[in-house]
Amino acid sequence: MDKFVIHGGKKIAGRLTVEGAKNAALPIIAGALLMKNGESTLHNIPPLRDIDTLMAMLKHLGAAVTLDREKRTMTVNAGTLTANTAPYDLMRQMRASFLVLGPILARMGKAVVSLPGGCSLGPRPVDLHIKGFAALGAEISEDQGYITASAPRLTGNTIYFDRPSHTGTENIMYGAALASGTTRIINAACDPEVIDLALFLNKAGARISGAGTPTMTIEGVESLHSVEYSVMGDRLEAGTYLMAAMTAGGEVEVSGVEASALDMVLKKLREAGAETILRDGGILLRAPERCRAVNAVTFPFPGFPTDLQACLMAVLTKAEGISRIRETVFEDRFSHVMEMRRLGADISVAANEATINGVAALSGAAVMASDIRAGAGLVIAGLGASGTTEVLRVYHIDRGYYRVEEKLASVGADIQRIAS
Repeated sequence: MDKFVIHGGKKIAGRLTVEGAKNAALPIIAGALLMKNGESTLHNIPPLRDIDTLMAMLKHLGAAVTLDREKRTMTVNAGTLTANTAPYDLMRQMRASFLVLGPILARMGKAVVSLPGGCSLGPRPVDLHIKGFAALGAEISEDQGYITASAPRLTGNTIYFDRPSHTGTENIMYGAALASGTTRIINAACDPEVIDLALFLNKAGARISGAGTPTMTIEGVESLHSVEYSVMGDRLEAGTYLMAAMTAGGEVEVSGVEASALDMVLKKLREAGAETILRDGGILLRAPERCRAVNAVTFPFPGFPTDLQACLMAVLTKAEGISRIRETVFEDRFSHVMEMRRLGADISVAANEATINGVAALSGAAVMASDIRAGAGLVIAGLGASGTTEVLRVYHIDRGYYRVEEKLASVGADIQRIAS
């Protein structure tokens, strides 16, 4: 398995361009299953392992899919679907694969989908998805780890989510787009990626309003048509690079992303002492000599993103003072704490809150990534540590970041991928 070897303590400077957002590309690709006629062309698709997994899923279902990795362009023709079952051997590789439930059900009247796998972040139940489809008239059953949903055609209804669910909102959007009547989603997720999916579906002929607000309205249509669409830039990748500069020191300009998608992140970085300059399609950050302590609470958008919690923690390990991060989205998202302690960080955890007592310096050590974002946080911590840090199990990081080591090296970081 590959590992990253980082010789820390070097400031970074330069410009980086982010890939398309994985968390927007995946639901948009799944949404292409709704189009009966023609070939959809999708641009700015990040060439990541999770994308390959979803491509394999679409091909298993009978869709014709191609990906030009260099041009970042995918084509999907779902005119003839030959299967309605999403098997465990594909579903176990990522939780986002559960998004195929809505398109298969809406297109074929029946979907048999394995319960998903993916990163180990504590319980992420799909009950919101299932209750939502039941409210739209689907008959739901579960047997031996598979969910079966059946409905000749879904019927619009009002759906209440107990809490905003990113993938739950997206899955219901698929079903409601082709349902008879009108669907309202109350307490819908407001994430920019949800808006991107709504824009994609609307371009294909859907009637979705209110995306980006807690109340979404979807008027069902008879069919959708193929489209050409470009996926939004990855705000999480952008945030990771901004925090890399905060930890290593120096300045970095990140392009290909809208600053509005990172409002809360930029607010916290400015509180920590960063200077930020917003430019058209990009953000310039200048790091302070030493960061100040800040407190943060992860929360669904527009709150601070849970997917950048580990990266922020890496920044705060060397901040002046005591910081606190409360995790409210995933209960098991502090797996990186023990690894950061190996680098010399002073972090304690009680229930869902981590207390970070900033230290003057970190020292390199061997650490292990447990999921995509924890791995990114460890890379950032390694950039700010003296000596050599080895980050193991980087296949986790590869699921969310394309050649991250090459991008960081291009702005002055001393990081290499080593095959082991």
